[in-house]
Amino acid sequence: MKPADQAKPGHPRLQQAAAGVVATIACALALAVGAMTTAHAAATIVIVNQNEPGVGFNDPTPAGPVGGNPGTTLGQQRLYAFQRAADIWGATLTSSVPIRIGASFVPLSCTATSAVLGSAGANEIWSDFPNAPRANTWYPSALASKLAGEDVSTPGEPHIIARFNSRLGLFPDCLPGNGFYLGLDRNFGDQVDLVTVLLHEFAHGLGFQTFTDDETGEEILGIPSIWDYYLLNNATRRTWVESTPAERAQSAMTWRGLSWNGPRVTAAVPQVLDPMSNLNISGAAAGTAGGDYEVGDASFGPPLANPPVRGQLMPVVDQANGTGLACDPLNALNALAVRGNIALVDRGTCDFVTKARNVQTAGAIGMVVADNQPGDVAGMSGNDPSITIPSVRVTQAAGATLKASLQRRSRTQSGVVASLGVNANRLAGTDPQGRILMYTPTIYSPGSTVSHYTTEAKPNQLMEPSINDDLTHEVTPPRDLTYPLLQDIGW
Repeated sequence: MKPADQAKPGHPRLQQAAAGVVATIACALALAVGAMTTAHAAATIVIVNQNEPGVGFNDPTPAGPVGGNPGTTLGQQRLYAFQRAADIWGATLTSSVPIRIGASFVPLSCTATSAVLGSAGANEIWSDFPNAPRANTWYPSALASKLAGEDVSTPGEPHIIARFNSRLGLFPDCLPGNGFYLGLDRNFGDQVDLVTVLLHEFAHGLGFQTFTDDETGEEILGIPSIWDYYLLNNATRRTWVESTPAERAQSAMTWRGLSWNGPRVTAAVPQVLDPMSNLNISGAAAGTAGGDYEVGDASFGPPLANPPVRGQLMPVVDQANGTGLACDPLNALNALAVRGNIALVDRGTCDFVTKARNVQTAGAIGMVVADNQPGDVAGMSGNDPSITIPSVRVTQAAGATLKASLQRRSRTQSGVVASLGVNANRLAGTDPQGRILMYTPTIYSPGSTVSHYTTEAKPNQLMEPSINDDLTHEVTPPRDLTYPLLQDIGW
């Protein structure tokens, strides 16, 4: 998984029929490079190059052919990747008004181990425009123009602003070796697939976001976003437009606190999402640890299924403090413990794939990773086709419960049985009524909270807060739920 939005953007330019400009973050426009959609597209998307000569889209650094991208310079290849993402959205949307995306590659925050990939959002939001379906409601500029049947944006202004990291992977202080993959074929390896990131960010600009402050719950000028009519508070059973600011803020920081209540998404959920993964603990020695556990899925290894993979749970212990990291090949005692069993290891020090590879080599038939810090259930990133055992991740609290049940074990048996399977009665990432959950971690995450789908969805969705390795370039069912949400708000 790679972070999709790491910086909380400023508010877009605000517009009302009788209000004028309230605030702005717009940039100066430069050369428009023309429509980037195929002839059969239902909407025209124009990429507006906002870079100065010699940088960004105009970077003259020679570039060899990669993944079907015909550009011969770094700048040209960046533009072709933008074109591909615009092609996909242009073929999906319907609008008689061309959608302008003001785009640039600029230096953004990064270190040797982390980086902001980029961000995008509506440049302006409008209320009470001609043909507005709801009065006194904020709509993003591109959607407002579609619904009005004419361009309502300020003359010369793009509908969407998109900025991406020009230094990513190209400098030793900015994720060296892990830059944007500029090919169009998804063969990105260890790099970040730019087309996928663009599809995600363009969706934000098209309206996959609330303009209500998700940290305070305050609406802009006391006006709700069209998004807020479909955000359902799972504690109060009221939508955000029916809620107080305090209720909105509370639901945004409550695990599984919000669901999307739009009809298009809810109807598509059964076509797209798979059954929820589940860890069941049983056995004579399980005691109070027995029962079902919520888990995070791995992007490597086989997906969980029924019948489940079932075996005794055995811990790896390779640290002086009693934890087991499994970052090195297992010693003889640990290998004996996990052989033919399901290995319990701790998160930390090395990546998840390395842990899975080491316990698999030692003969484990599955892996459970216990988190090393408090938090909600989360998945595990990585890719290794050689991993053939299922793996899941549990919270730190769940890990402590499981470890306590393993105290009275022998070298080869614990009497605690773990079953890695699925709950056929519940779809992954949904509430009990079958609505998809939104991303509402208990620790507020600027730029990610609320305006994304839950990380519990399976298969991974484009509009989760991280870019997962298994994503395709699809934005519609039966693979993805991004477009149905945009339809719910008016596209």
